[in-house]
Amino acid sequence: MSWAEAFPRGRSAVVGAATFGLGECPGHSALEMAAEAGYRALDDAGLTIDAVDGLFVALPDDYLGGLAMAEYFGISPAIVDNNRTGGSSFLCHAIHAALALDAGLIDVALITYGSNQRSNAGRLVSALRASPYEAPHGARMPVGGYALAAARHMHEFGTSREDLAHVALAARQWAAINPEAFRREPTTIDALLGARMISTPLSVSDCCLVTDGAAAVVMTRMDRARDTRAPIPLLGGAATVTHKEIAAMPDLTTTGAAISGPRAMAAAGITPEAVDLVQLYDAFTINTVLFLEDLGFCPKGEGGRFVASGAIAPGGTLPVNTNGGGLSCNHPGMYGLFTMVEAVRQLRGEAGTRQVEGAEIALSHGNGGVLSSQATLVFGTEATL
Repeated sequence: MSWAEAFPRGRSAVVGAATFGLGECPGHSALEMAAEAGYRALDDAGLTIDAVDGLFVALPDDYLGGLAMAEYFGISPAIVDNNRTGGSSFLCHAIHAALALDAGLIDVALITYGSNQRSNAGRLVSALRASPYEAPHGARMPVGGYALAAARHMHEFGTSREDLAHVALAARQWAAINPEAFRREPTTIDALLGARMISTPLSVSDCCLVTDGAAAVVMTRMDRARDTRAPIPLLGGAATVTHKEIAAMPDLTTTGAAISGPRAMAAAGITPEAVDLVQLYDAFTINTVLFLEDLGFCPKGEGGRFVASGAIAPGGTLPVNTNGGGLSCNHPGMYGLFTMVEAVRQLRGEAGTRQVEGAEIALSHGNGGVLSSQATLVFGTEATL
């Protein structure tokens, strides 16, 4: 049986979604932030914490965060998943939750995350540790790994720093119409290109924000979900891991999204042409270029020119990161769950001035490590079942 045949298409749905403490949230621990986002998502779903029997958590500062979160909530879940694949963890959680829900092992799944890295540490808090094989070369990680991928893409396909700047510009244009976004002030290509270099060819403007923030979603079976106010079915999902260290990446210009994306879309029964909007893990501008190619939204090597055409910006042919993404909305250490929340809000028609009219299908894509772990989800409205 293939993955597409085995995946329970549309048999589970997101019924609650929320964020909390985006930007700066002093006085709260990561655990407290994740808990508050969880309570808000449950309230959005019309449920209480006592209904949760599947708990999915990946905290930045506690490798036993699943245990701590269950204790904090005062619940004894049937399933606790503390799987960590970096920023893709939460999309993997959604896949695991969908399978457990479909099997009848649980009835309500809560996926939650929080980080206070900006107010607590004032810098990016990464789970990556220096490799004994890479550390002697002095590369700053994770930015150094992404810089290698960007440099190789430029070498092979003629992608330019101006192309990457268009990714950051589009993100800022979306953030400007999102009241939750951390960076909303106008910018220009010239200003982005003039930013301080961090790891050639990536400058400050090519790197994600360092913020606080929490997010959560609630999932249940579709038969139960229809009793909630706005269920968003999970049509397909898939994930893969290709390496850990950047030196072991099979091809610096092709990510595991080339595997997870087609699998997820096959499970959903769609092609890239059916997708109305895309939420990508844009920790660095090169991510957006690579993922758009690998997910099939443009040919390999054409990603730079595709984004430079304005296709992903407001008014473009393929709305991407409509909240402003990790580059301009928020990036609290791990961003993957926020791609899911924004997809749900768009499909519910709750995105305000940034709303993509008529959106029926949204794709969320998460990335972990240094382009190491990739996970793709396809959400739809009830009309797509």
